[in-house]
Amino acid sequence: MSRATSRMPVRPDGLRIAVELRAALALVGTLLKYLSVSAIAPVGVALWYREPVWPFVLAGAIALVLGLLLERQRGDAHQVGFREGYLVVVLTWLLAAAYGSLPYLLSGEPQFNRPADAFFETMSGFTTTGASILTDIEAVDHSLLFWRQFTQWLGGMGIIVLALAVLPKLRVGGRQLMESEMPGPEMDDLAARIRSTAQRLWLLYVGLTVAQIMILVTFGLVGIDDRMGLFEAVSAAFATMPTGGFFPDGRSLEEFAAATQWVVAVFMVIAGANFALTYRALIRRQPRQAFRDEEIRLYLAIIAAATAIVAAELWAADFATGEAAIRHAFFQVTSLMTTTGFATVDFVSWPALTLMVLVLLMFVGGSAGSTGGSIKVVRHLLVGRILRRELHQTLHPELVQPVRFNGKPVDERTLRAIIAFTFLYLGVWIVGTAIITIDAAIQGPSLSAFEAIAATATTLGNVGPGVGNQGPMGTYESFSDISTLTFSCLMWLGRLEVIPIVVVLTRGYWRV
Repeated sequence: MSRATSRMPVRPDGLRIAVELRAALALVGTLLKYLSVSAIAPVGVALWYREPVWPFVLAGAIALVLGLLLERQRGDAHQVGFREGYLVVVLTWLLAAAYGSLPYLLSGEPQFNRPADAFFETMSGFTTTGASILTDIEAVDHSLLFWRQFTQWLGGMGIIVLALAVLPKLRVGGRQLMESEMPGPEMDDLAARIRSTAQRLWLLYVGLTVAQIMILVTFGLVGIDDRMGLFEAVSAAFATMPTGGFFPDGRSLEEFAAATQWVVAVFMVIAGANFALTYRALIRRQPRQAFRDEEIRLYLAIIAAATAIVAAELWAADFATGEAAIRHAFFQVTSLMTTTGFATVDFVSWPALTLMVLVLLMFVGGSAGSTGGSIKVVRHLLVGRILRRELHQTLHPELVQPVRFNGKPVDERTLRAIIAFTFLYLGVWIVGTAIITIDAAIQGPSLSAFEAIAATATTLGNVGPGVGNQGPMGTYESFSDISTLTFSCLMWLGRLEVIPIVVVLTRGYWRV
C-alpha cells in the first residue's frame, strides 16, 4: 500500500474516503488568508492619488474572514496528496478571482456594473490573460488600474508558488501543489526542497520586474520616452513578466517610444522562456548549458521565423517599412506567442496572412516553466517527434525508437499524457467556440467565424487580444453574461492547463 493511500481517512463503515476535503479546504483558507494581504498595495496607491481606500480594505477583510473560517476545518495537512492538491489549486483560483472582483464591484465604477464583468476582469488578471471589458480605461481610478496590474503580477508565477515560498506548513504536499500549478508538462527542480525552489523563482521574478521598471523609468527621466512615468513603468513591468497584457492606456503601447517597445519585447521573450533555464543563465551564469535545451532553441526559432514572415508581409503591403516593420512584427509575434497581449499597433487591419500567423501563434505559447499560457513549445516539439516515429514505424514495423528530448528518452506515459492534453485542449476550444457562436447569434454581438475562433483561442490560451472588435484596441464588453462567464471559464481552464479542473469534475476523483 502506498503512503498516499495509507493516509486516506476512513469512514465509520471501514471504507476509505478518496479526498480529504477538510484538509484541502483548510489549505485553501490559508492561501486565501495570505492573499488578502495583497489589498494593502492598492490602498497605498489610493492614498497617493486621494481616491477611496475602503473598497480594498473591505475586500481584504472579507477574504481574510473567509480564509480564517476555511482554515478552521481542522484538516490534517499530512493527508494532502495529489488528489487534494488538484482541489486546492482549482478552488484557490476561483476564490482568488472572486476576491479580486470585490474592489471593482465596491468601487461603484459604472463599467463594472455587471458582476460577470468584474469577475471576467479579475479572472483575466489572475490568469494573466489581459482581455478586458473596459471601454474607457482612462476614466478608471489609478488605484483600480493598479489593482488590475497587481492581480496579473501575482498570478504570473502563481499564487500557489508564492504560498509555498512563504508558508512552511504548505511544504507538506507541496510538490503536488507546484506540479499542478506550474505551467508546462514538468517543472525542472532548482533545489531539493520545494519551498527553496519557489523562493528562488520568485526572487528571479521580482528581480526581472525591478530591472524592467528601472530601465523604463530611466527612459522617462532622460527624455527617451516622455510618456513614461513611474506609474506607467510599474504597470508595464507588472504586465510583461507575468505575460499579462493589461495596461492603463486604451491604445496599449502604441504611443510610447520605439525604445520602450523594444525593451518590453525583449522582456517578453525572457518571460516566455523557461524560468529554470533563465535562472541557470542569469544567476548560475551557465548560458551555454541553458541554450543547449531543445525547447528554448525551437522557441527562439519560431519567434524569428514568424517575425520574418510578418515583417516581409507588412513591408510588401506598405503597412510599415524599415525598422518599424521589423519592430512591429517582432513585438506582435512575441506578444501573442508568449501570450502577453501587448500591442504597438492595431493589427486587426493587417493583411490576412499576418493575422493567420498571429492566430496560429496563440496555439503555440511560451516554454514550459514560463509564465506564458497555451499549449507550450515543448509539447509541440514532442508531438512532432511522436508523429515522426509513427511514420518511421509504419515503414519499419520492427523498429524500436524512443522519443528523445535533450538527448534523453521520454517516458511513454508522459508522451501519452501530452497527446491527451493536446486533444483535450483542442476539444475545450471547439466546445467554447460553439458556445460563444451560438450565444452571440442569439444575444449578440455579431461575430464572424474567424472572430469567434480567435476569441476562444485567445482566452483559453491566456493571450488576451483577438481580432475584430476584440482586437488589441478593442474590448469584450458587448458580450452577454453567458459568453462573459464562458470566457472566464476558458481563462480558468487554460491557466490550470485543463486537466486539474477536468479531473476534479469527474466522478472517479471522489471515489477511492
